[in-house]
Amino acid sequence: MKKISLVVPCYNEEESIPLFYQTVSKVITSMNTPTPTVEPEYIFVDDGSSDHTLDEMKQLHQRYPETVHYRSFSRNFGKESALAAGLQATTGDLVAVMDVDLQDPPELLPKMFALIENDGYDCVGTVQKERRGQSKLRAFLSSSFYRVINWLSDVHIEPNARDYRLMTRQYVDTVLSLPEFNRFSKGIFSWVGFKTTYLAYESQPRAAGTTHWNLRQLFAYSIEGIIDFSDAPLRLATWIGSLSFLLSIVGLIFVIIRALTVGGAVAGWPSLVVIMLLVGGIQLFCLGILGQYISKIYLETKHRPKYIIREEQ
Repeated sequence: MKKISLVVPCYNEEESIPLFYQTVSKVITSMNTPTPTVEPEYIFVDDGSSDHTLDEMKQLHQRYPETVHYRSFSRNFGKESALAAGLQATTGDLVAVMDVDLQDPPELLPKMFALIENDGYDCVGTVQKERRGQSKLRAFLSSSFYRVINWLSDVHIEPNARDYRLMTRQYVDTVLSLPEFNRFSKGIFSWVGFKTTYLAYESQPRAAGTTHWNLRQLFAYSIEGIIDFSDAPLRLATWIGSLSFLLSIVGLIFVIIRALTVGGAVAGWPSLVVIMLLVGGIQLFCLGILGQYISKIYLETKHRPKYIIREEQ
């Protein structure tokens, strides 16, 4: 038998947890029929929820103390920290990452398991074919993000890839060996390499509750991913600065030649002000890019923990 650890990050998901456990348990039972094949280990991570999410985890642990475990943060640290905490708590031969809202169909687990066991894959990820129930703007921004980051970065990230995946122990240990504080899991999963394949599926509605991600958070997460896996913005700032410098040299030569041939400068305070604002804007833009990278270095050098656990079982 193989032990499968299921990592389930949760934030205000009290309604979804019982439904998730019931649904996944049925899938595990089907995998063990007629011959016992897998042993499940559930790792629920409470990311500082303000509802009764932790209480639901405790109830499940009391009913199934051998298979259900939980870790609860002292506050909300974000999904990336919850994911890291869950992975570090796993003891299984295989590790799956799943969303508790059941938008990632657990019915794919047997096929993912077979691909690893029979075809020698180290990781089987998932990709959404379409995003039903999502606004056209959000879908456009999401697809644009993958095009941009794959153009800027040397690491290819599968478009519309989900966190839902099944991984071998070696794959997970390699991911956990990366010490960075600022984590972008989709990029990390791609960066470590190994033999990986993806399964496509139709997006599913949430089993309960509502999404906790808004456009502002998704945009900030996208910027984090680009900065973590590409230095192209720094090169862009260099190119913009160099182009601005060259244009200023051309402008200076033009002014000198005009003064020598025509005699006198052309009055034009409005145009001068516009040029000054343009150059100042370019400088601030480049400083902003540089500041983003410096802020990441600042956070890394503090060596603060990615999360603080208040209680666990």
